[in-house]
Amino acid sequence: MIKLHCIIADDEPVARKLLQEYIGDIDFLELKGSVENALKANSLLKSTPVDLLFLDINMPKLSGIEFLRTVAPLPMVIMTTAYAEYATDGFELDVLDYLVKPFSFERFLKACNKAKDYHELKRHKAGDVNPAGNDSKTTANYFFVKRDGRIEKIFYDDLVYVEALLNYVVLHTTNGKMIVYHTLKGLLEQLPAAIFLKVHKSAIINLTKVRSIEGNEIDLGTAKVTISHSSYEHAMMAILKDRMINGKAKPLKTPGGGTTPTV
Repeated sequence: MIKLHCIIADDEPVARKLLQEYIGDIDFLELKGSVENALKANSLLKSTPVDLLFLDINMPKLSGIEFLRTVAPLPMVIMTTAYAEYATDGFELDVLDYLVKPFSFERFLKACNKAKDYHELKRHKAGDVNPAGNDSKTTANYFFVKRDGRIEKIFYDDLVYVEALLNYVVLHTTNGKMIVYHTLKGLLEQLPAAIFLKVHKSAIINLTKVRSIEGNEIDLGTAKVTISHSSYEHAMMAILKDRMINGKAKPLKTPGGGTTPTV
């Protein structure tokens, strides 16, 4: 089994200890170092081969966000912070995932599995998404995906949603998931706009799969996807257009001449 070499950069001793315990419980991770600030992390990256960095934001001298903006090249990065408001900055700097403290082992494992998938994809150099002909998004109900030497057909109706994963996309279908080398923007341009909608900078949904909406969360049956604040109004209009029934109770006349409201 190939192990991901990882390091921790966090100024809180308790947080470092918890991450060390979590890492120790995952068989495909190998901890190569744990430091209390970004400057020491920079030195460690120069001297040690690292695949994955667990990075805090609020650290002395150089914050995690500042570190991401100034250091290159970087390994895969998973942010571990108590500050949820920096998530947008993190994803704009291509972090793989963003964990808000306190986070569970389950959530940590999910982020690490994402890193493992991405690492394996880079090693195997997965293929690209290919349109089913020049006019496919208007005349066909499917497209093709090339991965691991195979070309597979995916019907639009089988595609539930798409998730961005750095330079790759995860296609979540009714039959499982597949990860291919492609950008979310490029894929969106190939999919029919009448069926697929970008609701977040890292997510595209199939409009026909929407079961319910609560707040900014869309239930697709097999998964729930969050609508970003900037996309909310446009997304709601696209999802609900000409399909929202606003009923009003009308009074019914009773045999005695009075009225009673409908229920």
